Amino acid sequence: MARYLLYLGCLIPYREISYEVSARRIARELDIELVDMPDFNCCGFPVDGVSHEAALLLAARNLAIAEREGMDIMTLCNGCFATLHHAALEMEEDPELRAWVNEQLAKVGLEFTGKVHVKHIVHVLLEDVGLEKLKEKVTNPLDKLVVAEHTGCHLMRPAKVMKFDDPDNPRVLKELIAITGAKCVDYPDEGQCCGGPILGVDAKMALGLVVDKLRRVREAGAQALITVCPDCHFMYDFNQPLAERQTGEKFGIPVLHYTQLLGLAMGISPDELGIGMLRVKADKVLELIKG
Repeated sequence: MARYLLYLGCLIPYREISYEVSARRIARELDIELVDMPDFNCCGFPVDGVSHEAALLLAARNLAIAEREGMDIMTLCNGCFATLHHAALEMEEDPELRAWVNEQLAKVGLEFTGKVHVKHIVHVLLEDVGLEKLKEKVTNPLDKLVVAEHTGCHLMRPAKVMKFDDPDNPRVLKELIAITGAKCVDYPDEGQCCGGPILGVDAKMALGLVVDKLRRVREAGAQALITVCPDCHFMYDFNQPLAERQTGEKFGIPVLHYTQLLGLAMGISPDELGIGMLRVKADKVLELIKG
């Protein structure tokens, strides 16, 4: 059985609870033990543009807590994963920086030595569970459903650091979607950012990126969009009505977390997967699956 400290970050407990609910539910079926991470703080990503030192210390504190608990970390958020992963690499490559960080951590009784690893849930599904076992768990193939994928930026970029998938032509999430039986269609600019990082600076531009994505997804014939990042999901699901009002267009495209899609294919009920929490209702998708 795989065992991880579950790092939820900031957005999921407040705005994207359905992601946590569905992730915990499928973990039970896949023999993944998720232990709540005690006393965690923000990963540091939101303050990195203001103070890299502050962001590094926030990330390092989380890593040090995981070391104290003797467990690796699993994240559900692309940004949290990238921030924690980058911080660990930065301290590993710069002993002087690590020494300075540990001076600060010592003030709260913590230390970072580099013994823990950080994985996104996508890594856990691929590396710890594996595609073959996932196939075995699918009892309700979603072969009537056509979807599009949005992997997001921070799981793959910068490519030379993340060394995972192709940011210009993402394939991993498509492989995971194929396991469920759903058809995943291609569309132009699949790797384009969701707009989340600039929402607080230029909401019009950020929502414009949402509109661009939803138009291409609709034109490709997808009945739903699948994400693996809470920030991306927030942009396309929660902010979809705002994007519609900005342009006067109506999309009505349900946005599911991959954990929800997989859970449906595993025969888990929509209620147990938090699908009723989605802002853009997925009733048509559920009717299609039942049919």
